[in-house]
Amino acid sequence: MTQISLARKSVGGISLWLFQVGASAPLTVLAGSVVATYAATGVVGVPLSFLVLAVALLPLTLSYVAMSRYVPHPAIFYGLSARGLGGAAGVASGAVALLSYNAIQWSLYGLFGYTVAGLTGLPWWVCAALAWVTVGVLGVLRVDINATFFAWALLAEIAVVVLLDLAAFGNPAGGSISAAPLAFDNLVVDGLGGVLALGIAAFVGYESGPAYAEEARSSRSVTAATFGALAFVGVFYALSSWALAVAVGPANVSAAANADPDLPMTVLKEHYGNPMVWIATLLLISSILAAMLSFHNGVARYVFGMAREQVLPVSLARIGSGVHGGAPTAGSLLQSAAAIVVVLLTVVLGVDPMAMFTWLATGAAIGVLVLLITTAVASFVFFARGGGAGESVLTRRIAPIVGGLLGLAVLGVTVFNLDSLLGVDPGSALPWILPVIIALAAVAGLVGGLVLRSRNREVYDGIGHGQPNPLATPEQRLAELEI
Repeated sequence: MTQISLARKSVGGISLWLFQVGASAPLTVLAGSVVATYAATGVVGVPLSFLVLAVALLPLTLSYVAMSRYVPHPAIFYGLSARGLGGAAGVASGAVALLSYNAIQWSLYGLFGYTVAGLTGLPWWVCAALAWVTVGVLGVLRVDINATFFAWALLAEIAVVVLLDLAAFGNPAGGSISAAPLAFDNLVVDGLGGVLALGIAAFVGYESGPAYAEEARSSRSVTAATFGALAFVGVFYALSSWALAVAVGPANVSAAANADPDLPMTVLKEHYGNPMVWIATLLLISSILAAMLSFHNGVARYVFGMAREQVLPVSLARIGSGVHGGAPTAGSLLQSAAAIVVVLLTVVLGVDPMAMFTWLATGAAIGVLVLLITTAVASFVFFARGGGAGESVLTRRIAPIVGGLLGLAVLGVTVFNLDSLLGVDPGSALPWILPVIIALAAVAGLVGGLVLRSRNREVYDGIGHGQPNPLATPEQRLAELEI
């Protein structure tokens, strides 16, 4: 039976890069995460943390991308874990991925609602509902149509951040550019864990390229886009967060961030006037929307990939036609349904939208880091068993080991210092809710995989291999044969 995939060869390397960097949302990170990190932790070395994290993620990314060339799969962490560590591990990774990517997408509804409510005076949940409609409509379209939205929004927001950087470095507080934010001893202080947690959350999305392997024009485009996204995010965020500290003075940046949550907009207003602030605010809204759409697309592909192999209900493997052609429409609609339920629960429970953003984004960051570490182990086993025989020793052995150890170090520091980020008392057990929930998702997936192995060995043996889509129409099968 011919396997039916998503829209083949529909997206190139530039579009992939746009999706990956757009998911990270540069203006959102600067205006939201960077300011919040300075304010919550008081750590001056935030800019250096982005460079440290980029270096730590490099070997993890090397092994991850290398294995993905041999195991293309829309539910990429699920597929890689299954092929390296077995079907049950694959289902466990799939469960953690679905939880993590849903969580960060849900968190952005809180950020979007809070941001737009501040401009319009509407309740935050009304603004979030408008975003839900927009993302839901765009999410069922082909990925190449989505890419057009990403291109203009992302390039414009990058331009605004560059203008802020130029203004800051051209007019430094005290008359000179301080290198204090790049000093190691200004990073390794109390609050480091919170810095790393929000830093990892800022990177989340850069790794999404391999999930579009079935839709990419070549494996080279996936590799180039992923490493390009990692390098850009690390350097751009380091430079921009440094610029923010330079604008007000490194010694004052924490107090300034606490006193003025809109600090980047204040800097823009000072140097370019109110019109630039309005432009930046509109681009901030589009930045959040672009990130929401990227994660929405990612979740839809995970649902499709797992449903196609009958790990999830097979009805969720439906794909569209026409402008929806090759898009995982059933997975997209499921993600939209889950998102509106979470927003409604948040309203009913009276949860602050920014608390929703901080907690869910932090949990998602931990989950994605766990998945990258798991993939390092999976790739080591995969290559040790003879997979990817043409790969270098660096890719097959050194990168998975070094990446796994660095990832564990970052994960440990992050988890044991979450109280500084989440605003709870030191020693409180409350922050442990996040890693416990992730662990429970992994255990549930592992148990589900083992149950599947005992009840339906044929389906279990197909985990990670891309089973044919039983819901494909004859026309879709013919189109696949013609590719």
